[in-house]
Amino acid sequence: MKRLFRLLIVALLMAAPVVAAHAEEDGGFDPGSMIIGHVTDAHSWHMFDYKTSDSVEHAVAIPLPVILINDGHVDVFMSSRFHHGHADYKGYRLVGGGSEKEEIVCVDEAGTLTGAKPIDLSITKTAAAIMIAVILLLVIIFIARAGYKKRPNQAPKGLQSLVEMLVVFVRDSIAKPMIGEKRYERYLPYLLTLFFFIFFCNILGLIPFFPAGANITGNIAVTATLAVITFIITNLSGNRHYWTDIFNTPGVPAWLKIFPLMPVVELVGVFTKPIVLMIRLFANMTAGHIVILGFIVIIFILSNLFGMVVGGAVSVVSVLFSVFISLLECLVAYIQAFVFTMLTALYIGMAVAEPHHKNA
Repeated sequence: MKRLFRLLIVALLMAAPVVAAHAEEDGGFDPGSMIIGHVTDAHSWHMFDYKTSDSVEHAVAIPLPVILINDGHVDVFMSSRFHHGHADYKGYRLVGGGSEKEEIVCVDEAGTLTGAKPIDLSITKTAAAIMIAVILLLVIIFIARAGYKKRPNQAPKGLQSLVEMLVVFVRDSIAKPMIGEKRYERYLPYLLTLFFFIFFCNILGLIPFFPAGANITGNIAVTATLAVITFIITNLSGNRHYWTDIFNTPGVPAWLKIFPLMPVVELVGVFTKPIVLMIRLFANMTAGHIVILGFIVIIFILSNLFGMVVGGAVSVVSVLFSVFISLLECLVAYIQAFVFTMLTALYIGMAVAEPHHKNA
């Protein structure tokens, strides 16, 4: 526990220069823009800013591939061509950022906005972070797999123990109780993939430096995609009993079925379930990042208002609170992966459950 506490303090101190760079920008400090800019997507992986001796500000960022389709033409180049939004390239301009949505728009030869927007298929920060997370997760799984081959029929060791513990937990505490002993094996691979992906992405999002630090599960597009996959699997797996209960709900007065009030309510519920999954994960993870960044920016807000002495005194309290929230976020990272996977298994279990017949 002490080691984790020290690691969190070091991580937060490493994140502080990034916030400080924003505090220096244009002689002012916009905390809202800084916080929103760190939890939203971008076309480059921003690391930090610095100023040279001649007071010229430079941004250090990892450029990412930009893929645009405009009037049937495909343009591919690196985001560094935009020079962090200070230059146009091939008739495109990078606008927004911070508290505004970052997007690419079309400009004419004179540099005037045309009002048109290309189809943007770029590898953004979130997309790149997903690829990194998947690669690291595959490495972990293959290391565990190699351990079973080297030491067959023996107790697991090291990383293999952690992976096996989580796999058994998902199988025995989520899949079997929610779906049933006879049917859970068919859906176990998806549930394991879902749990490990969400949990691993949540943990990576708490590390404030590359190749981690991206707010993957705090991106509504990511959580919406996971929810849509759950929605498709659930409804494609639905048996006759499942659909009968939706359109001909048992125990409901006939006039409610004719109206038809209850079928409409039940059908709306089919669509609201994945929406709840999407919003819960997105909101919880984004809120955690915002709270941690909020405690850090308090240091620089008070420094600008009352001087460095006050900012330095407050920094002790802010860092301690940030560490506390980070520890809480480690727990939330696990809980949100568990809840998303558990609700998915519950929805699937409801779709494949057979009716219970009473004995005469």
